[in-house]
Amino acid sequence: MRKLLVIFVLFLMCQMAFGQDLALLKISKDSSYLVTGDDQPFFWLGDTAWELIHRLDKHQIDEYLTDRANKGFTVIQTVVLAELDGLNSPNAYGERPLVDNDPNKLNEQYFTLVDYVLQKANELGLYVALLPTWGDKFNKKWGVGPEIFQKENARDYGKLLAERYLNTNNLIWILGGDRALETDSHFGVIHGMATGIRDVDKRHLISFHPVGAKKATDFINEEWLDFDMFQSGHSSTTKEYAYVSESKMLPIKRPVINGEARYENIPDRFWEEKAYGWLDDSDVRVSAYWTMIAGAAGYTYGCNDIWQMYDVSRIPVINARTGWQAALDLPGSAQMGYMRHLFEKLPWQKMKLNQSLVRNTNLEDESYILSSIDSEKKIVIAYTPVGKPFTIDLQKMVADRLNAYWFNPRSGAVKFIGKFETDKAQEFKPWASGKGSDFLLILSDENLPVDFSSMDQ
Repeated sequence: MRKLLVIFVLFLMCQMAFGQDLALLKISKDSSYLVTGDDQPFFWLGDTAWELIHRLDKHQIDEYLTDRANKGFTVIQTVVLAELDGLNSPNAYGERPLVDNDPNKLNEQYFTLVDYVLQKANELGLYVALLPTWGDKFNKKWGVGPEIFQKENARDYGKLLAERYLNTNNLIWILGGDRALETDSHFGVIHGMATGIRDVDKRHLISFHPVGAKKATDFINEEWLDFDMFQSGHSSTTKEYAYVSESKMLPIKRPVINGEARYENIPDRFWEEKAYGWLDDSDVRVSAYWTMIAGAAGYTYGCNDIWQMYDVSRIPVINARTGWQAALDLPGSAQMGYMRHLFEKLPWQKMKLNQSLVRNTNLEDESYILSSIDSEKKIVIAYTPVGKPFTIDLQKMVADRLNAYWFNPRSGAVKFIGKFETDKAQEFKPWASGKGSDFLLILSDENLPVDFSSMDQ
């Protein structure tokens, strides 16, 4: 009976939370992370759902969003004018987004589904990072297109969207869409769309989703860019931490987010002729922990089957091989929730990358160990991607004695190792090694206890 009562109370609390509008997001006072209206740190844990609006019906949208909310995601990244023939191939209800492909003529029936996604996400406690268009609509390159934007109609389109969603709190604007800005026309489109939004909407954050291996700030340094975003791409050789460090060295300080990283269940470096196998959950974890420990404000997970909402009735893109509904349960997505849960028990927003903590040889290959320390020097974390032992200089901590823990990124479990004096360096050796045997070490001042009670020991 008591157990049933607890479940009922939790259900009511969830219903009360879901029934309220989410707070607007803003930039922290030190310009290094995102916060809610009351200045509480916001952990951006995104999921890549580019074709969500274009391909799914309301029942499927509910299924997808509910799964992601339950797994601990906080942001869903999706697109209004989608990549996969998003202008001329209708959505699940037979509707196209624009009348005569004119950005000044929104099809109300299509946009009611965009409205629905935002409303349902809000009920589930999710923010939507919304791209007004995919990049092939102004820079076709390898895409379907057609190119329909110039500076003037981009500004008009941005203004129309801003007016429609001005009072929708759980919204972040993301311009771009996997394209470089290569000509004056391309820059004009993005500037025009940003101006159109800002003419109406000064409430919501705006960023830019660039082409692979680039940051938003490689192209844009305008006042409207609230936070930097990079696409580290779909390669097991990528050094995600380097993008974060580069962004943090820029003259204008902004939060930085990895907006598209190694997708789970995608061919590694699929654009090359040579076969490198497939990226899996271990690649996702390395990408995520390298990003966050380097000092990012957030990380976006992705799965090849889910971004395109693939099923057997559709032509697969980039060798998609698993239906999106089955792919919801691939291990990487749940493991991202474990990461967020762990980081939110720590002062993650105050952690600073500090590689001098690692005293052993530390080659910048797949075994590269990343470490960070909080501003008060009472907490250290260090990540070993393949279970390689490492030595930490404990003398850099302001503590006489510390508690040490291993966090298992595969299961979300925490294991207490013991107490250590801080008068010398100390080696830490995980109990397994090799690809997929990644571990996170947590060291905390013994007088600053961290509550891991809700995590399996």
